[in-house]
Amino acid sequence: MVAGKPIIGITGGIGSGKSFVAQLFGELGCHVIDSDARARTALSDPQIRQALREWWGDQIFLPDGSVDRGGIARKVFGDHDARRRLEELIHPWIERNRQAEMAQFASDPKVLAFIWDAPLLFEAGSVKQCDAVVFVEAPLQLRSERVGRSRGWGPDELDRRENSQWPLDKKRELSDYVVNNTADAAQVRDQVRELFPRILAAIAQRSEASQDARGRHSQGGAS
Repeated sequence: MVAGKPIIGITGGIGSGKSFVAQLFGELGCHVIDSDARARTALSDPQIRQALREWWGDQIFLPDGSVDRGGIARKVFGDHDARRRLEELIHPWIERNRQAEMAQFASDPKVLAFIWDAPLLFEAGSVKQCDAVVFVEAPLQLRSERVGRSRGWGPDELDRRENSQWPLDKKRELSDYVVNNTADAAQVRDQVRELFPRILAAIAQRSEASQDARGRHSQGGAS
């Protein structure tokens, strides 16, 4: 929690619609932090740009001076060491900025919770800071169609990128809640509206139980 506001992580497969579900939580009074957007912003940081140039040379930059994200993807997907080195460079930057953003909104009474839309929630270890995790589920065929339309990826590219992440069944098993994003938007919105108060109630109950346990422990130690 941050200033009494819970942190809810959103995870799921590529193309499952995590950002859409995060947006729906945003409609209910949550502040959404998009890790993908933060990662894109990180690529404009001078220190990160310098590290990328040292690793891969000027060819990793486009003619306009921006980082060639497609070029980076070609280098790191399928190369475990290169991907790990990139993540060790980017993830701390994302974490610092995420913490700063939460601190900025911690005292805002309109913010009921923070939503972390983070594709690598488990892989980066960020899940340890979450009070609840929501897994967004969608079948492979539907996800493949979505990324084909939105990103121009074929099934092989989706498979290649997903193989670099934790297995989806493991992420689902370790998550606290599931939202099925296979129906129309209105039905998904209804799921989130029903789920959000349940999440808040469960976190509040858990926090109260923890406080009671600490109180009993304190009383026992004083006797």
